[in-house]
Amino acid sequence: MIQIEHIDKSFAEKTVLRDVSLEIPEGQTLAIIGRSGSGKSVLMKHIIGLLKPDRGRVLVDGIDINEISYRELRQVRRQFGVLFQGGALFDSMNTFENVAFPLRTFTNDTDAEIRKEVEHCLDVVNLSGVGPKKPSELSGGMKKRVALARAISLRPRYIIYDEPTSGLDPETSNTINDLIKNLADQLNVTSIVISHDMHSVLKIADRAAFLHAMRIHWVGTIAEMHRSDDAKLRAFVKANEYAIGESALPSTARASS
Repeated sequence: MIQIEHIDKSFAEKTVLRDVSLEIPEGQTLAIIGRSGSGKSVLMKHIIGLLKPDRGRVLVDGIDINEISYRELRQVRRQFGVLFQGGALFDSMNTFENVAFPLRTFTNDTDAEIRKEVEHCLDVVNLSGVGPKKPSELSGGMKKRVALARAISLRPRYIIYDEPTSGLDPETSNTINDLIKNLADQLNVTSIVISHDMHSVLKIADRAAFLHAMRIHWVGTIAEMHRSDDAKLRAFVKANEYAIGESALPSTARASS
């Protein structure tokens, strides 16, 4: 479980997060939504210890990650897989080497064990056989899937997706959304999706947290989102060309609510 407790964060004179608290239970997919510049990525960086809060704390499985040594923090980070917005693949490496990088860095696996794991991860994201290709030879959607294969190579307990469908066409976005859902089921991981793509959020998330005016303004299940009469939440969703309400809720979600 991840617990975020009363975080404040400012950069120079600009306050980005103020008294942010959020609990992310195990096994769920939580979407953190909000407008551009609302602090979603800053919050994500706190979760994996890339930023330290000015006030408050982040606990991962009961461990305050800002009160441990760098060596201990590296061990905590091994539990996280991160799909960065741009993929962050190494252009100088081919696909196989990109996916193998965390295994070579954080494990003592043999070359044979690494090869087997890389091939498995590429198969999971439906990219078997592309190991020799360089990132420059891949489409945008394929790059995202290679980055996702790398993110799961250490068998993480938590996967963070930073704008996973950004810059992708609708068909490719649907492919990524399906992969996120399937990985949540197959790997039994806790997923955190940073996004303003409401099509993606409504399809893959169990719960959503809405960042607004530096705070968590609203948090609840997707079914509760459809029932919400919160004006700011509804305005954000409407601005993304989606409607929320009982009439827009899928029948399976209405039946379970």
